[in-house]
Amino acid sequence: MIAVIDYGAGNTASVANVLDELKTDYIITNKENDLCNAQKIILPGVGEASFTVKRLHLLNLFSFLRLIHKPVLGICLGMQLLCEHSEEGNASCLGVFDLSTKKFDKLMGKVPHMGWNKIEIIKESKLFSGIMDKSYFYFAHSYYVPNNKYSSSQCEHGIVFSVSIERDNFYGVQFHPEKSGEVGIKLLKNFIELC
Repeated sequence: MIAVIDYGAGNTASVANVLDELKTDYIITNKENDLCNAQKIILPGVGEASFTVKRLHLLNLFSFLRLIHKPVLGICLGMQLLCEHSEEGNASCLGVFDLSTKKFDKLMGKVPHMGWNKIEIIKESKLFSGIMDKSYFYFAHSYYVPNNKYSSSQCEHGIVFSVSIERDNFYGVQFHPEKSGEVGIKLLKNFIELC
């Protein structure tokens, strides 16, 4: 079973729609016991970093998520929360990746970065199995993670930045696979079946 974390501001409905389409057993929850019983966890992403960190603390999920050993996929804000720090609300995040999330400079391009953009796969990844390089995914964000040693794909919007990161059992994608059509469905299927 897949557990989709409901922290009060996530994009859970769209993620659930794709899981329904994939005929995958899932639960939308914010209970630690449910997460313990799940095979994999999705941390969806819509909202503001500092608010979401506070919610995770209030739900007693913050430390749990930092230490879990089953596969976790962070989507958009969910990916940024896996980092150590976010400039959005000066938030101390989960710290799974020793990275900081930065705000786009309006001088470099339109903020927020919203719409379809092609990505470049730069490292072999189970997440992108069967997905062609230069595929288009849907983005909606004002903050980004710079390219780093954990990056498996990148994108350009004024600057080149990381759009997916991986370390051990943790995966993050900056784009919204649940809003990215067939390639997004394929990526979520890969997470469920391969990761």
